[in-house]
Amino acid sequence: MTCAYDFTATDIDGHERALSEFAGQVLLVVNVASRCGFTPQYAGLERLWRERRNRGFAVLGFPCDQFGQQEPGDEATIRDFCALNYGVTFPMFAKVEVNGPGAHPLWSWLKRERRGLLGTGRIKWNFTKFLVGRDGRVLARYAPRERPEALTSAIDRALAAAS
Repeated sequence: MTCAYDFTATDIDGHERALSEFAGQVLLVVNVASRCGFTPQYAGLERLWRERRNRGFAVLGFPCDQFGQQEPGDEATIRDFCALNYGVTFPMFAKVEVNGPGAHPLWSWLKRERRGLLGTGRIKWNFTKFLVGRDGRVLARYAPRERPEALTSAIDRALAAAS
């Protein structure tokens, strides 16, 4: 695989989706969880999506239960939680693993493309974020503590590039 658009993933409703449908867009790919200290970031992610989606931006949420069992529900429970508590309308996908032998191929690729602090590839916690440019290449990786609002300048620069 050479870019983010080469992958497929199952969406939160159980449908296989080719990420090529987002080709040419700037993406923020995030592993999310409903019972995490960072869960309130859903509000900021939704705000980024609503304010920039018409400019070619998408947030892609991938629920993950690998960190302290902070995403214990099934996909219907996750979808309902996100909609009811944070008004989430950005694309959400089925629960995935982001580390280990069962890691979703997209996440294995993201980690190879952009290592974390001190060169680690492993995802450390929920709400790790990857910014992907219009060409499908990883531009940046952000730690869970980086709030969505702090990424606006980087996102806007990516949107302005080759638009």
